[in-house]
Amino acid sequence: MINVTKTFLPPQNEYQAILQRAWDTGWLTNRGVLVKELEEKLKGYLGATNILATTNGTLPLQIAIKALGLTGEIITTPFSYVATTSSIVWEGCTPVFVDIHPEHLTIDEAKIEDAITNKTTAILATHVFGNPCHVEVIDTIAKKYNLKVIYDGAHAFGVSYKGQSIFSYGDVSTCSFHATKLFHTGEGGALFSQETKLYEKLFDYHNFGHQGQEDFKGLGTNAKMSELQAAMGLALLPYIAKILDSRRNCVEIYNDAFKDSKVTILKIREGTQWNYSYYPIIFETETQLLQSKKNLNSNNVFPRRYFYPSLNKLPYVTKQEVCVSESISKRVLCLPLYVGLKKADIVAICNIVRS
Repeated sequence: MINVTKTFLPPQNEYQAILQRAWDTGWLTNRGVLVKELEEKLKGYLGATNILATTNGTLPLQIAIKALGLTGEIITTPFSYVATTSSIVWEGCTPVFVDIHPEHLTIDEAKIEDAITNKTTAILATHVFGNPCHVEVIDTIAKKYNLKVIYDGAHAFGVSYKGQSIFSYGDVSTCSFHATKLFHTGEGGALFSQETKLYEKLFDYHNFGHQGQEDFKGLGTNAKMSELQAAMGLALLPYIAKILDSRRNCVEIYNDAFKDSKVTILKIREGTQWNYSYYPIIFETETQLLQSKKNLNSNNVFPRRYFYPSLNKLPYVTKQEVCVSESISKRVLCLPLYVGLKKADIVAICNIVRS
C-alpha cells in the first residue's frame, strides 16, 4: 500500500536516549529543557528571531488572532486546510475570501484591495504547499490600510524566500509539526514573530496568561509543547537534510514524468528555496481526477484530494464566490511523497495518471 504520505521516524534508540533525559528529571511539560533546546536549535536552523513551540499547529492561528486583538473581518484564502478558516470563526471574526492565483495557488494579491472594508482588521494568508505568498505586495497593502498580517506556514518548514526564512514575514507566522509534515514532533507546531513585545504577548497567551505560579497577566490558554513531543523533534532534526534530499529526488522524478502531460504542476514562486512538502497535480477536469484516483486506488495507491472542498463551501461561513479556488479544488490531487518512496513506484503512479 502506498499512501499519500508516510511519517519519517528517527531510529527508536536515538529518540529514547533523548527521552531518557525527561525520565531522569521527571519533567514532562511546562517548558522543560527539551522544549527550550528544540526552540534554540530551530531558531538556528530556520534563521528565526523568535520561536515558540506549541502542542499543535492550529492553536498558533487562534492565539495570533487573539494576541493581535483582531475583530470584524479577516481577509483570507479559500484554498487551505480547514484550520485556517475555522480559527478565524472560532475567534469570533468573519472570514472574507479572496480568490487564489491559478499557478501559485496562494491568495491572489491583486484582488486583496477590492475586498477591504471599514471592518477589515487583518490578512491571514497561507503559503500553500510551502509555496510563498507574494509577501511584498501583501506587506504594502497592509501598511496602506493599517492591517495586521498572519501567515499560515503549516507547510513551510525550511522554506526561504529571497534569502530570508519564510517565517520572518508578517506580524505573526505559524507552522505545523504534525506527523504528516516533513519535520514533526508527532503533533505540534510553532509561532514566530519578529517583534519582541508581540512575541512576549504570544508567550503569555500560550501559557494560560501566567505571571509566575500565583499571578496572571490576563487571559490565556494552554498551547505548550510537551517534553515528549520535543524529544521527537530533537531526534528528527539531524535528519532534515536527508529528508529534503529524498523528497527532492522524488519531485524531480515526478516533474520529469509529467513535463509533456496534460496535468499541471505547481509553479513555485521565483526567489523561493522550496521544501518539497507536497506534490499536487491539477487535472483538466474533475472527471479525469476521479478516474485517476479510482485507478490509483485499485493499484493500492492512495493520493489525497488536498485541498477539497474550497473553504468558502464550509457550512459555517457566508457563501462567497471564488471561481478559481472552486475550480482548482475540484481538480487538484496530491500524489504520494515521502522518504523511501521508490522510483519504480513513482514511475508506476505517473503511468497510471498519464493513462
